[in-house]
Amino acid sequence: MDCFICSGAQGELQRNPGRRLRRCLASLLLALLAVAAAPGIASAQQTPRAKALGLHLKCMCGGCNDTASTCTHSGGAFAGPCDTAKAMLKEIDQRIARGESDGLILQDFVQEYGPTVLVEPPAKGFNWLVWITPVLAPLLALVLIWEVVRRWRRRAALELAGGPPVSPELLDRARREAEKESDE
Repeated sequence: MDCFICSGAQGELQRNPGRRLRRCLASLLLALLAVAAAPGIASAQQTPRAKALGLHLKCMCGGCNDTASTCTHSGGAFAGPCDTAKAMLKEIDQRIARGESDGLILQDFVQEYGPTVLVEPPAKGFNWLVWITPVLAPLLALVLIWEVVRRWRRRAALELAGGPPVSPELLDRARREAEKESDE
């Protein structure tokens, strides 16, 4: 297997195997230096727990509506996580290393940035309505429509069956005539 840098000078390097090894080591050293010099690449590697917690927090840079873990900042001068998202993830990682619980970490971010830092508002107090309204409003509308239709149908049935009341004499006469016809 050849090094991608060494593959161009096959003839010369096959005659001098020591030179080939030095070139491969030099290219490997350059690649490692490039990775170490890029702080975005080195610091972007977070623990899975930090990334999971970052999904619960909004990136507070003001330029995007992403979470701290998914900030991409597409467009503009660069694409990738912004410095604010990187700092938030780094702080989460440090707190995890100190052994703090997930709830405490999220609570500290809420104290620092306010409740808008949370992607999902907590289901308590007035925020509870945010969770229940999308379910309750359509159900209430359905019950209201059901009741209105039921009343309309009842009113229509009464109007169709309505008319002047029938006197008892007419009812007796109709019964007698019905009995005569049935006897015949």
